[in-house]
Amino acid sequence: MRFVDEFREPELITKTADEIRRLADPKRHYRLMEVCGGHTHAIYRFGLKDILPDNIELIHGPGCPVCVLPMGRIDDGLSIAHDSPVIFTAFGDMMRVPGTQGSPLEHKARGMDVRIVYSPTDALKLARKSPEKHVMFFAIGFETTAPSTALTLMRAKAEGLRNFSVFSNHVTIIPAIRAILDSPDMRLDAFIGPGHVSTVIGCRPYEWIAKDAGKPIVVSGFEPLDMLQAIVMILRQLNAGEARVENQYKRVVPWEGNRSALKAMGEVFQLRPYFEWRGMGFISQSALRLRDGYAEWDSEQRFHIPGVRVTDPKAAQCGEVLKGVLQPHQCKLFGRECTPEHPVGALMVSSEGSCAAYFNYEHRKTASMSLVSPTA
Repeated sequence: MRFVDEFREPELITKTADEIRRLADPKRHYRLMEVCGGHTHAIYRFGLKDILPDNIELIHGPGCPVCVLPMGRIDDGLSIAHDSPVIFTAFGDMMRVPGTQGSPLEHKARGMDVRIVYSPTDALKLARKSPEKHVMFFAIGFETTAPSTALTLMRAKAEGLRNFSVFSNHVTIIPAIRAILDSPDMRLDAFIGPGHVSTVIGCRPYEWIAKDAGKPIVVSGFEPLDMLQAIVMILRQLNAGEARVENQYKRVVPWEGNRSALKAMGEVFQLRPYFEWRGMGFISQSALRLRDGYAEWDSEQRFHIPGVRVTDPKAAQCGEVLKGVLQPHQCKLFGRECTPEHPVGALMVSSEGSCAAYFNYEHRKTASMSLVSPTA
């Protein structure tokens, strides 16, 4: 298959959905977690839940990096640019994430120099053009985006550009999956493995999930047929009593990962002893910090960081949704106090957040249907 249309072919989707219904044991309830936020978005966007049997439940995992970032880290990053000639730069999906004193966009409205960039190299270019100011890049993402941050830092070091630094909030996927499996209130049958992360780390790091935890995991692409095929592969494993790592996304994901990207990450980053995740607490060795050789470009070493720890608003149930204990609409604030226009929690900000995806597709669909008269 070469074109997107082939992955959205109605006849193939219908056949694959029929195969899922044939494989799904009607006496059994299946709980499958899609780890990646991009998968969550695709599930709602394409209405995949509507064509699955009722006994297949898709659980949304912690695969949205914006969503798992604790509020205190946002406050820490903003504090750097609060009283100093620092330009705060970040990706667009970070701009509306609320901290205790407001989001980066709200700080911009109050006069802080806050700018959206589309890549860390954009921030580096800004540093070259603004030698009188310091440019800080608020780095965020799983292993998917860490290589681009690493390569940018390598370039900054090679150029000796010292008015540029990175506030690293890069996290790693494997410890998060381990924390989910260790959670006593979580029962899962299998995982739909992350597609974007796997383009970098490959499939081998997931082997312990099958071997030690006994859970099948199938790395999947993001088109409707990709995800349905992944579910077919999972059901075949479960029916056979097997647990393996399989790669549905072979056209993009190499089994051993992207060695050049991994090498760049190894050059620049090292694991933190621990890192706080929203709703999941502190997880050991689950995030990346800069190595000592890059200390001059490390915002946490160049500036005073308060190290703020902030709990989410009590009524918001982001943690339960992130861990898959609750569905988005079961949160007390969903669609009322918390909407994409006025988000209370980060899950409603990013397009990959499960709450935003549910609101934009499932919730609005249900609301539209309720406005139609039964006799119309």
